[in-house]
Amino acid sequence: MMSRQAFLCSLGSLYLSLLFVFLLMDVYARPANNSALKEKPADSKDENEILPPDHLNGVKMEMDGHLNKEFHQEVFLGKEMEEFEEDSEPRKNRKKLMVIFSKVDRNDDKKISAKEMQRWIMEKTDEHFQEAVEENKMHFRAVDPDGDGHVSWDEYKIKFLASKGFNEKEIAEKIKNNEELKIDEETQEVLDNLKDRWYQADNPPPDLLLNEEEFLSFLHPEHSRGMLKFMVKEIIRDLDQDGDKKLTLSEFISLPVGTVENQQAQDIDDDWVKDRRKEFEGVIDANHDGIVTMEELEEYMDPMNEYNALNEAKQMIAVADENQNHHLELEEILKYSEYFTGSKLMDYARNVHEEF
Repeated sequence: MMSRQAFLCSLGSLYLSLLFVFLLMDVYARPANNSALKEKPADSKDENEILPPDHLNGVKMEMDGHLNKEFHQEVFLGKEMEEFEEDSEPRKNRKKLMVIFSKVDRNDDKKISAKEMQRWIMEKTDEHFQEAVEENKMHFRAVDPDGDGHVSWDEYKIKFLASKGFNEKEIAEKIKNNEELKIDEETQEVLDNLKDRWYQADNPPPDLLLNEEEFLSFLHPEHSRGMLKFMVKEIIRDLDQDGDKKLTLSEFISLPVGTVENQQAQDIDDDWVKDRRKEFEGVIDANHDGIVTMEELEEYMDPMNEYNALNEAKQMIAVADENQNHHLELEEILKYSEYFTGSKLMDYARNVHEEF
């Protein structure tokens, strides 16, 4: 079979090259579930402000049931994650890793224990929490134009539909007069799902008005135990095929018909299935009975669960622990830098010694 590089070179056509890139992007995109929001324009600032994000920083599973591929980097790098880019200078990135290593190594014994890594993971997770709180203040102001400290579902609905291209004044007038809204099926489905979440975020006594704290739960359900339960229900609903409100391994790793179209797609899907199987059997299924209950999934998704943080710390150490002493030395973190940062930082054999 002709390689990708040979294929592109032989075609020598910019049009076909771009087409190939778009096809790859389509292959890499995981199938969305029923609750997924349709793709948003890159410059749609208002929509980004008022829509609950698909990606929750510092949480192991997304709201659509997909594993968070960036989780290890998020809980190891925290706010510094954006500084580690693939085109960054390797020497500078190595120095940044050394600084992080010294911060994690609390007792300064030149190695990181599971307890030290656990503490660091909890700190970085809390950092994500605090960042979400600050962002929520700005987002809340965007949907509370009258500044009364509360947002009604209708107020939010108007802003949401405006962000989707509807005329805000016309929508507001129709809602005020209880007139029928002509909304496409996909947008209506998203609205229905958002309304369910709105009700869940509305703490007792329910008044359908969200204050700033409740709005934070709406945007970031990981901040609320009640919303965390609701997020689990949504994931179970989307993945559970037999309706028993539990997940088997086959349900957790199932792929929609027609996902695999060629060998490259097959390889990608094989890796995806492998990752989900490993997570299901090794972490989520706590009692290893082959079934994941809602309670097990909730514990797994709780970002402030200290046991999960310790388990994650042990897993991260195991990846790079070449000398099998159950600790991480600086050389090991540098050698496995791509795992911790998501960026190909170095040619370890050539570069690591010049830093010491």
